[in-house]
Amino acid sequence: MSALAQLFDRAFAPLAAAVAARRIPGGVLGIVDRNGARTVRAIGSAQLVPNPRPMEEQTWFDLASLTKVIFTTPRILALAEAGTIDLDAPLTSALPDLRQYDAEAWERKATFRQCLGHQTPFPAVEPIYTYGRDPELLRAFILQREWRARDPVYSDINFILLGFALERLSGKMVRDIYPGPGFAFSAEPDAAAATEDCTWRHRVLSGEVHDANCSALQGAGHAGLFGTAASVLDFAQGLLDGTGASERSIALMRTPLSATRTHGWERPYEGWSGGMLCSPGTIGHTGFTGTGLWIDFDRGKAWTLLTNRIHPTRHFDSGIAALRQAVGDFVNGDY
Repeated sequence: MSALAQLFDRAFAPLAAAVAARRIPGGVLGIVDRNGARTVRAIGSAQLVPNPRPMEEQTWFDLASLTKVIFTTPRILALAEAGTIDLDAPLTSALPDLRQYDAEAWERKATFRQCLGHQTPFPAVEPIYTYGRDPELLRAFILQREWRARDPVYSDINFILLGFALERLSGKMVRDIYPGPGFAFSAEPDAAAATEDCTWRHRVLSGEVHDANCSALQGAGHAGLFGTAASVLDFAQGLLDGTGASERSIALMRTPLSATRTHGWERPYEGWSGGMLCSPGTIGHTGFTGTGLWIDFDRGKAWTLLTNRIHPTRHFDSGIAALRQAVGDFVNGDY
């Protein structure tokens, strides 16, 4: 058995144990290196209720907040490189109507770079979907709402607004923007990992976005992307070998903006999702549905752990945080 195969077996073991313990229904683990060598393996169930289905290596996942780093961040950075936007300019350069009735509002001073690094005073999350299902009305509500300023935290609002900027600058809704090879904004229900039995939509979700705000907005910059382990690994390999984005954009994805954040991504810190054995040159991100992607540029490898940990409900301790860390430590342990 090769060293890489042994490493993969050890990294896969915590996922297999979580499935055996019924902490999560199922998952897919994939590892790729800079040269394109990869291993992918699936285990467990893609759906338990109402109709059980097995997990497969080709299963589509609701990537949730991986949308932020796979879809939104690269497009914002590409616009900056093209000179279309200035990362240090306020969002009002693309969204002039943001808090348009108060010229001194703090929201009008928030910049693209601050939103990418979650350095604004926006709240972590807001149940926007509870204000209705008219996507245009909700966009106006978000743009005109007087948001209560607070200490900066990781905030979906940052990337919802970045998504609005993409819409204005492209003349297309997010869902009409090409998502990249191997990605989509929905999936065939029978080919997707099921998420939650939604109390708002009154059905088990499979192939449609789980995030309620994204659903109500009919597409947004913070969630909504679907993909397989293969497409996520293809994206990661493109960043590792430099074919998936410009050198400048990749450098910004790796450039720290705080102790925990880069432009769009997380960076290693004590207790982070990638485990404690990552090199300093690692970036990563997770998604609420149970997804994650980590890219170690120093070691030239990346790994993705995709699970349906909220199926059929989020109100259960799946142990996903410890699982992610254990997998990351095995991926980065000695061969």
